[in-house]
Amino acid sequence: MSKPLSHNAESQPGRQLPVVLSPEVDELLSSWINRHAMFYGAPPLIMLQHCLPTAQSLRAIDLYLNDEQAVRLAYMFRTEPQAIRRMSFATVPQSARRMLAAEPIQFCPTCTGSDNRAMRMTRRTQLQGWRITCPLCEQHLFEKNEIHTPSPLCRYWNQALNGQKLFESEAEQGVQNWAPPSDLAQLLLMRRNPRTVSPNTCAERFRVLGAICPEFDVVVANSRIALPSAGKPILPIRLRPALLAAVAMVEREGPNILEALHGHTIGVNRTRFGDLVARILDQ
Repeated sequence: MSKPLSHNAESQPGRQLPVVLSPEVDELLSSWINRHAMFYGAPPLIMLQHCLPTAQSLRAIDLYLNDEQAVRLAYMFRTEPQAIRRMSFATVPQSARRMLAAEPIQFCPTCTGSDNRAMRMTRRTQLQGWRITCPLCEQHLFEKNEIHTPSPLCRYWNQALNGQKLFESEAEQGVQNWAPPSDLAQLLLMRRNPRTVSPNTCAERFRVLGAICPEFDVVVANSRIALPSAGKPILPIRLRPALLAAVAMVEREGPNILEALHGHTIGVNRTRFGDLVARILDQ
């Protein structure tokens, strides 16, 4: 492999890679670059900097790829800029990026498999915190080391699929209705007013989501799952159907339902809820 380009040569075409590996369907850009690094026996960041000398991390290129970088990578890897962009999350709206995990959190047993090649490859789907099904085969996704059992919230499954479509439209096509679904998810994961929760439970474990899907409260209480903050609303897959379904229900009901949900908050969370609602309605 040729030496990395100098840092002042970003705009100059470098030597194209003599061998280019075919990307897998739905493969993440950093994963594809990493597989080339393994092939050429180089550290992944050095492989990336051979193409983009000023690049700081593979994670950054997944999220913040710009047009000039896409063109340069396309040249180096003998493909089209559009193909490079499709492998990244660069076009995902900022609001939806809070639903992207930093590393793979789920897999499809059918499409990901367990062979060595699959284990070295990461699909974009594996980082998307709004997904419950594989976009390739439409089968259920599972978490790492998860026992393959039905979600205790499976009665919300059909509505959850509607919610998944809303997120996918926002992230992949930039399409949304009256509110970004990722913002609605953030509202639903804000903490509830303790007076609206059973006195026999720990109020800090319960969220506004439970006001729409009461079974969510029960499952969380019984499993003692640590819930994420509203700022990063990625739930474990077994809890995700309730969130996706609630997002779909709120989106269908329209802005008027937000006032009722606001009544389930208190204190600082009440203020934050109101501020986010105002921003949503002002967009």
